Amino acid sequence: MGTVAPEPTSVDDAPPADPDRRPPGRTPRLRGLHGPLLAFLVTSGAFCAAWAARGAYPFGSTGRAVNDQANQYVPFHRALWDLAHGQAAGDLLFTWRGGFGQQFLSDYSTYLGNPFSWLVVLVPRAHVDLAVFALTPLTLGTAAALMTAYLGRLQPGPWWQRAVLGSCYGLCGWALSDASYIPMWLWGLVALPLLGIAVEWCVEERRWPAAALLVALAWYGNFYTAMMATMAAGILLAVRLATLDLTRAHRLRAAGRAASAAATGVLLTLPFLLPSFLSSGAAQPTRAASFDPVRIDVLLAGMLPATHLWGGRPRLYVASLGLILAGSFVLNTAVARRTRLVWTAALLLVLASFQFPPTQYAWHGLAVPNGNPYREAFVFSGLLVIVAWLSLAHRPRPLHLALAAALLVTAAFALRRTDDFGGWTWPAVLGGGALSLLALVLLGLGERRRYLVPVAAVLMVGVVFAESTAAAANADARRARERWAKPAATSGPSIGAHFAAVRAVDGWPAYRTDSGAPQTSYNDALALRAEGPQYYSSYLPEATYRALEPLGYGYKNDGRTFFGADNPVLDAIFAIGARVRPGTAPGTWTGQRFPAPPLVTVRSAPHTSPNPADSVFARQEQVLGATVYAVPPVTRTATPAGAAYTARCTPGTEAFWYSPALTGTLTAPAPDRPLAGPATGVLPLGPVPATGRVDVTVRTRGAAAAPHPLGCLDRAALTRAVTALTATGATTTTTTGHSVEAAFPATATGTAVIATTAVPGWHCDHPLRPFHGLLAVALPQGTTRIACTFTPRGLTPGLAGAALAALLLTTTATTPHLRRRRGRTGPD
Repeated sequence: MGTVAPEPTSVDDAPPADPDRRPPGRTPRLRGLHGPLLAFLVTSGAFCAAWAARGAYPFGSTGRAVNDQANQYVPFHRALWDLAHGQAAGDLLFTWRGGFGQQFLSDYSTYLGNPFSWLVVLVPRAHVDLAVFALTPLTLGTAAALMTAYLGRLQPGPWWQRAVLGSCYGLCGWALSDASYIPMWLWGLVALPLLGIAVEWCVEERRWPAAALLVALAWYGNFYTAMMATMAAGILLAVRLATLDLTRAHRLRAAGRAASAAATGVLLTLPFLLPSFLSSGAAQPTRAASFDPVRIDVLLAGMLPATHLWGGRPRLYVASLGLILAGSFVLNTAVARRTRLVWTAALLLVLASFQFPPTQYAWHGLAVPNGNPYREAFVFSGLLVIVAWLSLAHRPRPLHLALAAALLVTAAFALRRTDDFGGWTWPAVLGGGALSLLALVLLGLGERRRYLVPVAAVLMVGVVFAESTAAAANADARRARERWAKPAATSGPSIGAHFAAVRAVDGWPAYRTDSGAPQTSYNDALALRAEGPQYYSSYLPEATYRALEPLGYGYKNDGRTFFGADNPVLDAIFAIGARVRPGTAPGTWTGQRFPAPPLVTVRSAPHTSPNPADSVFARQEQVLGATVYAVPPVTRTATPAGAAYTARCTPGTEAFWYSPALTGTLTAPAPDRPLAGPATGVLPLGPVPATGRVDVTVRTRGAAAAPHPLGCLDRAALTRAVTALTATGATTTTTTGHSVEAAFPATATGTAVIATTAVPGWHCDHPLRPFHGLLAVALPQGTTRIACTFTPRGLTPGLAGAALAALLLTTTATTPHLRRRRGRTGPD
């Protein structure tokens, strides 16, 4: 490890002299940053220019948050802000906000792993959303800068030319169309050149500890796309070993160093990786469709600049400059034949692997992607940029460039009728292609006429900037036409008023506050610092779904998203003592406080509801431990628009409706309310009139209502039940991070029920006793205190694996230093 091997030689012909190189004594130390800095500025600048052109916040009034950016990423980053500023109800391992208490470590690893995410803690909480949006240009620019540095390790060449192609990579189609609103995925774009640099160090047989750390950094940022980038790094290693003049022993050593660096780097992230893997296995299952490859014309159309193929289709393009150079690579005889053949074969094999189920599953960790199956497309774009650079560094001939440009135009003409052929594709192909060709020809002429080089440089930078800006704006515009992708506002007066209303009635942990119906996201509990059931995560446990779904909470996404329910019985079960509702004026919110049992209550004996066992109202009563509903028989009458339901209840009680199979509109009692199937949850209908008759009219074409859709609540009985639970429950409750403690009077006995779902990871100082899916422990007579702690499954072995990797890394890094020190001082 202490000997530095000579740098391997290439089978390529000697590259042309680099005009930007100077003798070592005259080269400024910071000169090597010029290329990465230019790439960063061009890439982030082009994306921000497209952002401004669309008039998106803060450059205009149009919302920026798309789909999960509004529903997950902004709320989770607000939770990170709370955590960093000591205002979170929980810690890195567990949060009491959302889903009535859920693990947080896996969510952190998956949604907040991008190291730039920590920048959000530097801004006021009200502007966290803007900081989240800024993560995209920052990460894109970083990826372009690192690709610029990596290209220089593959082949020497002028820094500004590498920067232009680094920008082509940072502004590839996958980044602009798929990942621009997913900050954690974008880290995969950074991971690919990071791992490429690590591969070069392994081939050069130096800096093994640094290579392992680069792997760890890649996997820390986002293990999902880092896994794809790691597979791509394996391809880069294979190509380099095949194209360099190395001995067999050298190749074996390089492969061994790369494998051990990858294993060590992944082990360093095991405290995040293993809990996330186990949380995924315990999550509520979803219905993932089988992989269905797109037609070959659609696949090829995805390689055309400024296209935007939506609906599970590949985005493979880079700017026309990169495509023309990549096309000229095969024809460029200045590059050694073996190099051209190996790189071309690698490109074609990677492209072909996107179309076959076994290799697609391999790219995605042997899982069927729940969404776009071409999430690894950035790997192909990275390879395109690499071969484009190898061609440019060896000065392609004008004829070869013209042939590549002609091929690009021909492909665009042949694929012009492909679905979603972009409106900006022809300008990019014809205008961007022509200017790119002109710039490359001028660059070639600049070897004899040096004054043409600056002209070519400005033209190359300008065409990549302009074409990528148009492509990014086009992707945003076309995505916004999708119903589910309408940009949402994530800040404003109404959201600020909502947050203030929640804070005004906060009482945690004495009671929970429910933020009410979602305003901007499915994670409003996290975003607004409430403690209700609202929660949306890929890691929502199956145990939580099985506990909440039978009680009448609305859900969607196959049960990985839960909503609130304005129902006083559920409030009593889950210790909700305050609720926020919309005010009378638009954009206003009001909070209401009401009596609630403590977070930890005691059940001395099981309760059997007299109501029909298959009704949601009976299930609520069993968990509450008291009878508070009357569930009457319901008469259904078909109407031209749907159906009418009639029942009789005691006047003065409160009617509630629950029928998750129905979709449509509940038109009576007024006002009209949408029925969105399982997402609706229990609905309040209001007081039962003096006649005792309850009429419900539903406009729907769906199935019939549930057998017992109506329940009438006796408020006096509920008040007695709440009083009893409060009198016999915990006298004090303390929550600290990922633990909960409760104190009881000495007379308490039975089962202590904690108002959180019994998700995997809880450990208590008394035996666990399941209670309708809630966390509960045995409470023997005389017990005055219980304590429970949540530890994510896999955390302990993950820490052990990371410690072992850190020990190996430290030993490897310090041993050569100690040997050199002994060599200077001599033997003892």
